[in-house]
Amino acid sequence: MLEIKNLAVSYGTNEVLKNVHLTFESGMIHGVLGINGAGKTTLFNTIYGFKKPNAGSAQFQNRTIQNSDIGFMETSCYFYPLMTGMEYLKLLGIQNKDFDIKKWNELFELPLHEYVENYSTGMKKKLAFIGMMAMDRPIMILDEPFNGVDIESNEKLLQLLIRLKSTNKIIIIASHIIESLTRICDRINLLENGVIKTTFEKTEFPVLEKELKDSIKLKIDDVLEGLV
Repeated sequence: MLEIKNLAVSYGTNEVLKNVHLTFESGMIHGVLGINGAGKTTLFNTIYGFKKPNAGSAQFQNRTIQNSDIGFMETSCYFYPLMTGMEYLKLLGIQNKDFDIKKWNELFELPLHEYVENYSTGMKKKLAFIGMMAMDRPIMILDEPFNGVDIESNEKLLQLLIRLKSTNKIIIIASHIIESLTRICDRINLLENGVIKTTFEKTEFPVLEKELKDSIKLKIDDVLEGLV
């Protein structure tokens, strides 16, 4: 279990996360839903250790979490220059002798002997995902994993994540696209202005969708009235 307790994070005077409490259980897919700027990436960066919190903690199995516990797929994937896809995967999978690069690449058909800097955005996303699997960490955090990915690869990622639940990993996905989360998540945490407003169980997803759509409609009705 991963527990986030009383987490507060600021950038200067801008308080981005405010006393966040969350529990992520293993064998489940957890969603973090919020508009751009809600604090999703800051939450993930803080859990991973990129950002130091003002207060609070992240604990995994009753100890302080380490980034070696986490496979983190960031929104924008960065790679060393003049590195091929194969070199990247061998580097990440160096301690995982059972990882079969060739077999995994049958899913995504990447040109692994080409330099990663020449890959498209979607290809880099797929390479980063395979790299995360090569590391085989107990916690998987994916920040907007479906952005820039084509329809077929999007479906492959969804199917893979559903299968990964059986490996007893903690899987956490952030997205601003609600349909991506309601399809595969067991629980969705709604993040608004740095606060977890509500946590929805799977049976409550229709309520979540209706609330969000009604909220957006209310915000734009007056503006649309003057435009259309």
